[in-house]
Amino acid sequence: MKEIKTHKKYLGEFENIKLLVEDAEVLFDFQKEGEATEDEVEAKYQEAILAFEDLEFHRTLNRPEDELGVILEINAGAGGTEACDWAEMIFRMYVRWAERSGFKVTALSEVQGDVAGIKSAEIEITGDYVYGMLKGENGVHRLVRVSPYNSQGKRMTSFCSVFVHPSVDDTIEIEINPADLDWDTFRASGAGGQHVNKTESAVRVRHLPTGLVAECQQERSQHQNREKAIQLLKSRIYELELQKQLAERAKVESGKMKNEWGSQIRSYVLDDRRVKDHRSQYQTSQTDAVLDGDLQPFLKAFLMMDGVHPDDSDN
Repeated sequence: MKEIKTHKKYLGEFENIKLLVEDAEVLFDFQKEGEATEDEVEAKYQEAILAFEDLEFHRTLNRPEDELGVILEINAGAGGTEACDWAEMIFRMYVRWAERSGFKVTALSEVQGDVAGIKSAEIEITGDYVYGMLKGENGVHRLVRVSPYNSQGKRMTSFCSVFVHPSVDDTIEIEINPADLDWDTFRASGAGGQHVNKTESAVRVRHLPTGLVAECQQERSQHQNREKAIQLLKSRIYELELQKQLAERAKVESGKMKNEWGSQIRSYVLDDRRVKDHRSQYQTSQTDAVLDGDLQPFLKAFLMMDGVHPDDSDN
């Protein structure tokens, strides 16, 4: 039913573009007869172009993993309170983007900063094609601003790393040998009430063959946290396999941009009112809007630049 719904959606978008093009042609004929203005024709033409670009953008989401949700991991870089505050701003930016897009957001773990902000956090965003849209957000996000935490009012630079893991669901089969798992329990931190904070309900699991670690302190019971931790671990294992495939594909696709972990992908220069993506070169002066979740132009620019995978070029 989900697959049928997706096909119906794309067919509906195609039919909409077809109608917009026909309407533009009719308006153009009316304009030649003096029954419509040039502005009306231009407006309908731009509407058709925008719809076409949106459909072309969605066509880039053509990998099986693109349909999945994501586990978003955010870590403050070096820089103390300023970096922790930046990590919290990035955290809020993605939450606002998800809310504006109609997706569900679940907080999985969070480590508060010593004074303000967060040192690290993990959230799960579920919805159709969330991973496809956010997969280009892996990397380092750079902030330049006059820091409110600097008594001398100096301009400071802070960094925050973002990791995007596809959240595996029932459609993805990943087998894990229980003998390969090393479990640990601890007390949850942060809000949650006395039961959460006074019992060792939080869990951490390490996958010995890969060294991957996942932890969860979201739920009240250890059993629920263990189930969520296993899901997180499977997501990381799946994402690791995707990275291996990406590395192999990069050997062939030398002209395409690689997904370099730890690379600086975007700068947010608040006093100059500029946000720039260093890969697609897209930039905007609407810094407040971007930090409030208006990320779609950046996501679209990156995916359109990355283009359609070569194995889909004949479709």
